[in-house]
Amino acid sequence: MKNPERRRIVSSRHLAEGEGWEASEFEYGLIIAYNAFSRWMQRCMAAAEMPELSALEILVLHNVNHRDREKRLTDISFLLNIEDTHTINYALRKLLKLELLNSEKRGKEVFYRVSDKGRDLCQLYRQIREQCLLDALPRAGISGEELSELATNLRTMSGHYDQASRAASSL
Repeated sequence: MKNPERRRIVSSRHLAEGEGWEASEFEYGLIIAYNAFSRWMQRCMAAAEMPELSALEILVLHNVNHRDREKRLTDISFLLNIEDTHTINYALRKLLKLELLNSEKRGKEVFYRVSDKGRDLCQLYRQIREQCLLDALPRAGISGEELSELATNLRTMSGHYDQASRAASSL
């Protein structure tokens, strides 16, 4: 029997053959982490009594609330690293309709700011996050320092994937 510590856990065996199988293992980790994170955001927001928001809409709401500064569509797209601005625009329209955001048009630009209702919702989400997620991390043996290092590594890898996508686009 193979050593269980050496098993390769990947989503696509054909991408994990030969050299570089670790990248396939990392990518599978990203896939399941992204989907778990999306599910978590939606369930946390449902617990905050706003079940109709998608994961992207939740990300946009928190991004607009970030540092209590108004933001443009291009700012949000850049900060969330999303090229499809129409999906963000749809999210912004929905958040406006739910009165979680306010907007102001200045010239050709539209600036978005979180409303009082949106700010209160973000605060309730934060409280639920602390209770359900953050309080459990130390008991699971995960330190803040380890999370910070993991975040740094993920940002570094995102840069490599961005560069690889530009290279692939030029083929």
